[in-house]
Amino acid sequence: MNAAPRLFPPLVRGYCRNAIRHVSTARGRESQTMRLPDGRTLGFAEHGRPGDYPVLFMHGYPSSRLETLDIDDTAQRHKIRIITPDRNGYGLTTFDPERRILDWPDDVQALAQHLGLTRFAVLGGSGGSPYALACAYRLPPEMLSAVGIMCGAGPWEAGAYHMSLPYRLSAFTAHHWPSGYGGVLGLLLWMFRRALSSPSGIQRIDKVLASQVGDQESSKSADYLRATLARQVFEAFRQGTGPAVYDAQLLTSSWGIKFEDVTYNKIRIWHGTKDANAPVEMMRYMAERLPHCELKEFPEATHFTLQRHLDQILSEMVVAK
Repeated sequence: MNAAPRLFPPLVRGYCRNAIRHVSTARGRESQTMRLPDGRTLGFAEHGRPGDYPVLFMHGYPSSRLETLDIDDTAQRHKIRIITPDRNGYGLTTFDPERRILDWPDDVQALAQHLGLTRFAVLGGSGGSPYALACAYRLPPEMLSAVGIMCGAGPWEAGAYHMSLPYRLSAFTAHHWPSGYGGVLGLLLWMFRRALSSPSGIQRIDKVLASQVGDQESSKSADYLRATLARQVFEAFRQGTGPAVYDAQLLTSSWGIKFEDVTYNKIRIWHGTKDANAPVEMMRYMAERLPHCELKEFPEATHFTLQRHLDQILSEMVVAK
């Protein structure tokens, strides 16, 4: 697959650049960078107090380090330090169209060394789940204090028929017509931007956000929640749609991980039984094959409402250390 600048037409690339001009992301600890051993740049954000229990969060798809933009109060309450790196091509991290999921632990280890961490926990959310699992598979066990996955994307080998038709079509398009899939993502970005400039569009966005926020966010204004969402969406596509297309290909192919060989003890998984984005059946498939795994299911929780149990999930991560 070609690099993002060559893959998509100038119209799509130009839209992404123009959209991002409306969103500033240079806010101290939220937009840090480091140089990786091979010369690439890795972007990352930090939340909580520097001396607290470190948790490296693997963001979802498509997303960036700003996925944890609003977690500082929660982090301080649990005495944890959330560190969220941008994955390949998202946000501030250099896009390399040759890197695979199993290459990610090398970047995580380099980030840990950069921050002076000798031991830390790893938590993967949604599309970040295979990247968290790759860390459990490749990093020295003594380096990891805990490994968790929440509302994780399951392995495609568990059966694509579990996924809804739109998701199956998206995966097919990402593999067989990547420029077309990139165009669709660009169109969705354009529609989102138009919605942000329309009273009726803002009303629809606010309604969706109101249905998904947890107890901690319920007191925050609609304007604040909407602005936070806009920053997160546009930052994910800072470098265009190419990285998201490539990530979709990786997520819906073999991850290169033989589950039976993941010996880390133990991997904790939290998942909602009503998750339509990542059906629980696919996570059960993976959990049954991991030698040391605990799957905790939340009845009626969806891909988005599972965040209402974030306090419980983080508490269990801290206990695991």
